[in-house]
Amino acid sequence: MLEQMRPGMRWLGDGRLRVNTYDRPAEDLADAPLLLIPGSTRRGWLSLARPHRYAVVYPCSAVLADPSLDPPPHALSRLLGPVRATILTLLESPKSPTQLVALTGYGFGSVGGHLNVLLQAQLVGRRRSGRSVLYFRTPGGDLLIELQSGTEPADPGHGQYNRARFADRRNLRAGQRDGLG
Repeated sequence: MLEQMRPGMRWLGDGRLRVNTYDRPAEDLADAPLLLIPGSTRRGWLSLARPHRYAVVYPCSAVLADPSLDPPPHALSRLLGPVRATILTLLESPKSPTQLVALTGYGFGSVGGHLNVLLQAQLVGRRRSGRSVLYFRTPGGDLLIELQSGTEPADPGHGQYNRARFADRRNLRAGQRDGLG
């Protein structure tokens, strides 16, 4: 398990942890907390902020998503592409790009690029929260998800307007076809 976190890392017993294979003197961390931090990079590293903070940053190698979660609606995947549809459906609550990387298993650059496209299409918005940037669905993104999942939009008047408008178009086409228009 420790080898998966960082190459060369070994538990030596008696409260001792070897974090690399370098030939250097040992650090005594008996009274200092050691943080284990999963990251989205391919390589891990050791962070030493003597004398009080120590951390091992290791590559996160598994998707954190629950495999039993429903995939995005098929029509939405065809419209937006499977990655964008997945990202849009995961934004039922605000999330950072790092959270989306962990949930989807896609690379950071890929998630960032898809978020940028969704942002330009005004399906998502973003805001800063401390040091993080959080992405969230806009009302347009919510409406697209609701329409694709077969549920009624949050504003019933809007849905009724669209249904009436499309019914008018169908009637107009039918009238033109029958020679009435």
